[in-house]
Amino acid sequence: MSSVTDTLGRPLRDIRISVTDQCNFRCSYCMPAEIFGPDYAFLPPEDYLTFAEIERVVKAAASLGVEKVRITGGEPLLRKDLPTLVNKLTRIEGIKDVALTTNAVFLPKHARALKEAGLKRVNVSLDAIDDEVFKKMNGRNVGIKPVLKGIEAAKEAGLDVKINMVVQKHVNDHQVIPMAAFFKGKNVTLRFIEFMDVGSTNGWKLDSVITKKEIISLLQSHFGVRSLEPSYYGEVASRYAFTDSSGEIGVISSVSQSFCSSCTRARVSVEGKLFTCLFATKGHDLRAIMRGDTNQEHSMEDELRRIWKKRSDRYSDERTEESSANRPKIEMSYIGG
Repeated sequence: MSSVTDTLGRPLRDIRISVTDQCNFRCSYCMPAEIFGPDYAFLPPEDYLTFAEIERVVKAAASLGVEKVRITGGEPLLRKDLPTLVNKLTRIEGIKDVALTTNAVFLPKHARALKEAGLKRVNVSLDAIDDEVFKKMNGRNVGIKPVLKGIEAAKEAGLDVKINMVVQKHVNDHQVIPMAAFFKGKNVTLRFIEFMDVGSTNGWKLDSVITKKEIISLLQSHFGVRSLEPSYYGEVASRYAFTDSSGEIGVISSVSQSFCSSCTRARVSVEGKLFTCLFATKGHDLRAIMRGDTNQEHSMEDELRRIWKKRSDRYSDERTEESSANRPKIEMSYIGG
């Protein structure tokens, strides 16, 4: 195995693989219903990377130092036979952790098979514990019960669970304390995520952001929290524990306190374009190489090395409201968050 670093000395350690661009929810910050309506043209399945092609990409990435894989979407559990892919990825030399980001609705059906295939963790998107708030945010009028059932199914199957809540001012910021109170003591990690300007359709404005400082102040005043050391280099969430030792929370502060300097992530879209930043404007076509649509003769490993060595992304360090409005960006539902 030979490691690789980018122009700022950041290693490649994590890769996120999108397996579908479709989702059963229409969350306003990711796939708003007014844009992704009944006539929206999603990619045809023949354009998706096959499981064998995904395996090839991850094997090449592992040879360059990647240790963690996250399967994303859209909603990844809409992809048929997903445990088969998980099993392939967990067998790759050098891969230490395979995880999944999901809205959890389909976990009661799939959690046990995913665990048996080698999946270790799920990150569940849940933006409110109040039924009406959550119904409005997910755009499908789905209450919280299906998600909570999915979380319980994951825990019963032996999967570690983290809950991700995207916090928006005047939308669900009043849910920060109820969410913390609900999951406190339930052996899950709740993570609050600052509302980010991913894509161009979610109506992001800087004054819609509830910052990490504000979130921690709220939690401190209601429960008492203390900071924890990072678990590993490149960890995006700032970790905290409740002072009564009843659980852990995290805050992902991409807007107010960026972590570009230690970002180790690459992302691969469902049809095989590699992006070196969540806020990238274009990707690198890996599928064309694998399907013989280019004249390139070098290996996938060489291609990934070449791309990463040129990487200089640090968008969150440089973000302004003006630059965000004027910069074309890839939608979160396409790139996998």
